[in-house]
Amino acid sequence: MIRRGWPALKLKLPHTPGCDGAGEVVALGVGVTDWKIGQRVVIDASICMEEDEFTHSGQDNLCKSWELLGETIPGTYAEYVVVPSTNLIEIPSGFPDDKAAAAALVYLTAWHSLVTRGNVQSGETVLIVGASGGVNTAAIQIAKYLGAKVFIVGSDSGKLKLAEELGADQFIDRSKDADWSKAAYLLTNKRGVDAVVDNVGITIPQSLRTLRKGGRLLTVGATAGAIFEFDNRFMFHKHLSILGSTMGTRKDFADVMGLIFSGKLNPVVDRSYPLRDARAAQERLETGNQMGKIVLEMP
Repeated sequence: MIRRGWPALKLKLPHTPGCDGAGEVVALGVGVTDWKIGQRVVIDASICMEEDEFTHSGQDNLCKSWELLGETIPGTYAEYVVVPSTNLIEIPSGFPDDKAAAAALVYLTAWHSLVTRGNVQSGETVLIVGASGGVNTAAIQIAKYLGAKVFIVGSDSGKLKLAEELGADQFIDRSKDADWSKAAYLLTNKRGVDAVVDNVGITIPQSLRTLRKGGRLLTVGATAGAIFEFDNRFMFHKHLSILGSTMGTRKDFADVMGLIFSGKLNPVVDRSYPLRDARAAQERLETGNQMGKIVLEMP
């Protein structure tokens, strides 16, 4: 999406993409004392350029001078990258770099959405629109970790199979059932689900119909289109809430990476490419056939 560009995105070219990253500390900035050369670290791509009222209250992803590594500032398709020392977490000995890099952005994003914003509780029902992307594979695992029952809307049997392997409970193949909101409604005995994770965008009208009274819709993106219409009667009559978010806080990052490192959450890697084959990696991503995250490895 960044390579294609959009009207509000103004970049100095050439631009270096890439939000995620894991590697080794090779140099320290002036005044940095909490890291040592050679430490293995994973990067939090949510960069706050200066402290303000939001950072002081622990909401650093809301800060006024917020940037996203690789999107609005140069990123990680490189052998070297400079980030604030507060945006690093040490990778435990034996934990692979590719898994750490694959986890960072998507698990932070999903954790902040489901836990910090969505307050998903054990015993609730969560429907996730999409089965195989990075954020959704993270959301499936996080929802199950929280004790929720997970419904998945996927585009084919292969992606639904991956969701099943990750622990999802109920499956709707939208290639066979276009009116998946009705199918989900019936699967809950006409109650509706407690929460929907919809990062597709244009599917939000169907997602709203899927929710129970008092339910909430969680969204962190609009991968298939951001402009759509919905029937506002679903909103006020059913007492619904729409909770948007971008990335997460430093505390969120520490919490979710701790679960990654302890093996309680397991990032899904589709395949890896050397950095020189970044074009092939992007072409793989554009097909929509990937199962989890795509990784670039540096020489």
